[in-house]
This record gives sequence, C-alpha cells and structure tokens, in this order.
Amino acid sequence: MEVKTPQELAAALKPGTRLFGIDVGEKRIGLAVSDVALRVASPVETLVRKRSFWPVAEKLVEMAEKRLIGGVVYGLPVNMDGSEGPSCRRARQFAENMAERWSLPYLMWDERMSTMAVERQMLEADMSRAKRAAVRDAAAAAYILQGALDALD
Repeated sequence: MEVKTPQELAAALKPGTRLFGIDVGEKRIGLAVSDVALRVASPVETLVRKRSFWPVAEKLVEMAEKRLIGGVVYGLPVNMDGSEGPSCRRARQFAENMAERWSLPYLMWDERMSTMAVERQMLEADMSRAKRAAVRDAAAAAYILQGALDALD
C-alpha cells in the first residue's frame, strides 16, 4: 500500500518495526535501515541488480524479515524541473512489483540531489574513489531515508 506522507507511513507501522530505505538504480540497489525510534538512518549494503527481478526481491524480503522492517521509503529520482522521467517510472515499477511480494506500506520520496550530496560528503571526508564507489548507493539510500525521517518531526 502506497502512502503519500512520512506521517502516514509512520502511522501504518507496527510497533517495534523499522523502515527500509531503498535507492533503486539501473545496476545497483542501495539499502539503508532506520532505528526503531525512526530517528536515524544507517546504510546497510548495496545489491547488484540481475536481469531478473525475483532474486533481488527474494533477498529484500529475507532482509526485511531479519531486520523487522515494517515499511519502506523508496527514492524517487525526480528531474530538477519536477517532472518524472524513465528513472522515476523504473523506481515506481520496482515499488509496485515489491508490493506484490510483501504487504509493507511504502512511500515514494523525492531524492533529487541525494547521490551528489553523498558524493560531496565523501569527498570532504577524503575517501578514495574505490571506497566511495563501494558505499555510494547504500549511503544514498540512507540519505533518502533520513530525509523522510527528518520530515516526521
């Protein structure tokens, strides 16, 4: 079930559950998780997308069960002018496909500039190119999820 606001998502959660943050890219999927208090987002890992959707879906379902996930925040890569292009359609389709695999409420969250913001932070931290590449997608998922968490206040 898609919700429209972070408040609706928080209200739909079962007590003691967390949120997943998912940054869906063409080649990789960044994952983050919130704490139970819905205050802090932490990067978890990056999954490599395969040609088939189902292996990734099964892995996400498994991870959600282990981490007591009660809802999901998907990054929505809106264009700078506010329009939605092919990347948005892919993210929405991914969320709809996942909704068939689990009954978790989910929110599509505007992720404009998230990857650039994360990249800037990693550059300021003087991370090597290889290290940045290894954590970029999960860090972007955490940035997206943190934006939704911050909107709860």
